[in-house]
Amino acid sequence: MKPLSSRWVQAALSALFVLLMAAHVAGLWVIAPMQRAEAWLYDTTLHRTAPSGPDDRIAIIDIDEASLKSVGRWPWSRDRMAQLMDQLFDRYGVAAVGFDVVFAEPDSSSGLASLQQLAQHELAASRDFQTALKQLAPRLDYDARFAQALSGRPVSLGYYFIPAGMGDARSGALPPPSLPQAQGSDAPSGYGANLALLQNAAQGAGFFNMRADADGTARQMPLLTPYRAGTYLALSTSTLRVAFGAEPVAAGADRSSVAGRHYATPWLEVGGLRVPLGAEGEVYVPYRAGAPFPYISAGAVLAGTVAPAQLENRIVLVGSTAPGLTDLRVTPFSNSFPGVEIHAHLLAGMLDGTTRITPPWANDARLLAVLLLGGLLSVVLLRVSPLVGLATVLALLAALAAAYVAAWSRFWVVPLAAPMLTVAGLYVLNTGYGFFATTRSKRQMTKLFGQYVPPELAAEMSLDPAHYTMEGQSREMSVLFSDIRGFTDFSEKLPPAELAEVLNAYLSTMTRIVQQQRGTIDKYIGDAIMAFWNAPVDLSDHASRAVQTALDMQAALPQLNREFATRNWPEVKIGIGVNTGRMSVGNMGSEFRQSYTVMGDAVNLGSRLEGITKQYGVGILVTQATVEADPLHAFMKVDAVRVKGKALPIVIFEPLGAKTGLPDALQADAAAFEAAFAHYQARQWDAAEAALHALNAHAPRTLYTVYLERIAHFRAAPPPADWDGVFVYSTK
Repeated sequence: MKPLSSRWVQAALSALFVLLMAAHVAGLWVIAPMQRAEAWLYDTTLHRTAPSGPDDRIAIIDIDEASLKSVGRWPWSRDRMAQLMDQLFDRYGVAAVGFDVVFAEPDSSSGLASLQQLAQHELAASRDFQTALKQLAPRLDYDARFAQALSGRPVSLGYYFIPAGMGDARSGALPPPSLPQAQGSDAPSGYGANLALLQNAAQGAGFFNMRADADGTARQMPLLTPYRAGTYLALSTSTLRVAFGAEPVAAGADRSSVAGRHYATPWLEVGGLRVPLGAEGEVYVPYRAGAPFPYISAGAVLAGTVAPAQLENRIVLVGSTAPGLTDLRVTPFSNSFPGVEIHAHLLAGMLDGTTRITPPWANDARLLAVLLLGGLLSVVLLRVSPLVGLATVLALLAALAAAYVAAWSRFWVVPLAAPMLTVAGLYVLNTGYGFFATTRSKRQMTKLFGQYVPPELAAEMSLDPAHYTMEGQSREMSVLFSDIRGFTDFSEKLPPAELAEVLNAYLSTMTRIVQQQRGTIDKYIGDAIMAFWNAPVDLSDHASRAVQTALDMQAALPQLNREFATRNWPEVKIGIGVNTGRMSVGNMGSEFRQSYTVMGDAVNLGSRLEGITKQYGVGILVTQATVEADPLHAFMKVDAVRVKGKALPIVIFEPLGAKTGLPDALQADAAAFEAAFAHYQARQWDAAEAALHALNAHAPRTLYTVYLERIAHFRAAPPPADWDGVFVYSTK
């Protein structure tokens, strides 16, 4: 028997877990893994129950690559589209046509507009031309020909709505609203529709907007949507309507009451078929397994080479699978599913009465299940052995699974992943409580920080674990970035196995140096190293330690390169950037992966410094903030720059070494360069140039050459009068 206090803690944790799950179900907050679990449960059930086999009621006319090769690139002329309509209805006797494309622009491919311009101007006096044009105009007005081909036929055009907040553009003509009264608040703000000439000729039109769940998968689709004073049909619904004679649709709601709670299930009636809808006019797409709908090349239809039995009396949808035109979606069955086929599945589902909805009482039911089952199981698990608890959990899970299947058989989708995970989660929480409650803080500390700091530092931290945290905080810190120069060329010279050996040897050497200065390794980015100081362990001298680490890393290269030379490995050269400033540090990342890291402008600046070391031919660059925080080292001013993304200039320095014992010659050269730099910033080109030539003659450096080239440039193209002596980097 556990102590009473332990039982209370266990009960409190269980209650908290149940309340959190209930809050998710009630919509007070979102647990992303729960959404993925619901999606997995739905997808798994759909895969197991989806019907298969061909559907002889629907076909897809595919503007495929073969069609584009035989007919020409898209968009085709409206004259060609009129021919397609004539072929479909007159030759093949289709029942109805729905277009998963929009005809928003007039067709000028016939040249009629140019001829009319000539008739009004240059050839206005030519009676023969006017007569010929009058005879030709009806044949050259391709939009009118297409409109004539649409007229009187069961055709639904397609268009799209612009979601609220994504613009309010309106082009083309919408069809008349199918229902007079709009419902819902999240209405679109604009649309892109067809030419009025075509829309007026067609018997209907429907929007082909798709809806995706949080994971990007198309499971539910709206069959209607409100816009302004009316409600409009989706393409699948509109196509079904024209196939059944284009009669007006009807809408209503079935009302019910359970335990004093009132519910309404909206429905839409099309051609005598009543389709239940979700709260926002949506249904689950009743996907079929396999390839139920034939794809028929539009080029073959135009050529008349399709067997009539493949199209006769079928509802056809016109779409495209050609590269660059296809509208691919993620569905429970495929990661690249043609959007036009989703409309086909919706059509088949409405014809069969197999579309599913989430009933209006579903949220209440699962909230009740979470609270009742969670409360019951919390009490049971406190009183029974783990084995009995496991049996109870399995029985409850089986009951919930049976309830889900029963609802599915009635074409309801009742999300029950939350109750299921509540049951399973409570068992895991309770059985694991003892382990987590008794884990010692030293092991926790080693687990949390052991991968970032040396073992001896982790041991030191474990002596006072309350003082350290992986939670986010803002601190004054120093960060170091190092990178192998020319690593791409470097890596191409070695086979992969040897390259791995080189990197392991290099990174191990540099990591030891970082850890000797009590630094924290943030990450390895290929050949790059990112490290920081003053977290998690407080280090008042973090700037000095970061600078000394950079100096030691450069000092270790000669010996490392000698070892590399004995194995015929390329020589390693590195650039290092160090910056000090306010940074955010903590365990950061995503729900999939996190790491203890630093972020902020000061971090980004440190990375930028490393990137520009090669511009000056120096091994290390630090900022003035680091110089001011480091009393132990001597520095030489290198430049004043504006890096990309920063408005204020930044003064950068090269560390020379420890102040004590610094050679006089090195101090003299540094002083001479800083004097030359001062002349340069003051536009005293002659004085700066003379000083730089003297330094170059004594000990040539890329740094001196850089400034000599700048001076030569400014002599030829003087800087503006307001030049502040700052060099601007336009790239990172």
